[in-house]
Amino acid sequence: MDFILLAISCIFVNNILLAQYLGNCPFLGTSKKMDTAVGMAMAVVFVLVLAGVITWVTEYFLLRPLGLEYLRTIAFILVIAALVQFVEMFLKKSIPALYAGLGIFLPLITTNCAVLGVCLININEEYNFITSLITSVAYAAGFGLALVLFAGVRERILLARVPKPLQDTSIGLVTAGMLALTFYAFKGMV
Repeated sequence: MDFILLAISCIFVNNILLAQYLGNCPFLGTSKKMDTAVGMAMAVVFVLVLAGVITWVTEYFLLRPLGLEYLRTIAFILVIAALVQFVEMFLKKSIPALYAGLGIFLPLITTNCAVLGVCLININEEYNFITSLITSVAYAAGFGLALVLFAGVRERILLARVPKPLQDTSIGLVTAGMLALTFYAFKGMV
């Protein structure tokens, strides 16, 4: 039961995008089309889950035993960069249209603060391996959910008449704020 509450908390209450404001670059950049948003969500889910697990193993089986905790950020970024390169090569070979659609945002997953943030949260909260795996999956699911919801709303906004000062990024930020408020309603749940 505790794992279910933790997962719900990570997906809805402490959503990495809408409550903790991490990972907003791909959130705003790839959410204009649903196809790109779903592709980015899947790529981030893959990288985030594997990064959460691998960085936990790196921390507890390499950095701490050797007294190298001060290298945590560098080690975590190297793990994330390697995973992103793997995803990039896979998409380039398997799904070239999605690879082209994601453009510059795919390599930016390497510096996506949501991925690094989840890895650091797992370590700072001193979660065990199973808990780190659950939070990584849940934060990734929350990221994907928020990105896909936002893309759906943005596609509808493109069809609406928006006043000139609010067009494009401005209306995107206003919409992101409203979406964050809807997720804020879950605060009392957990």
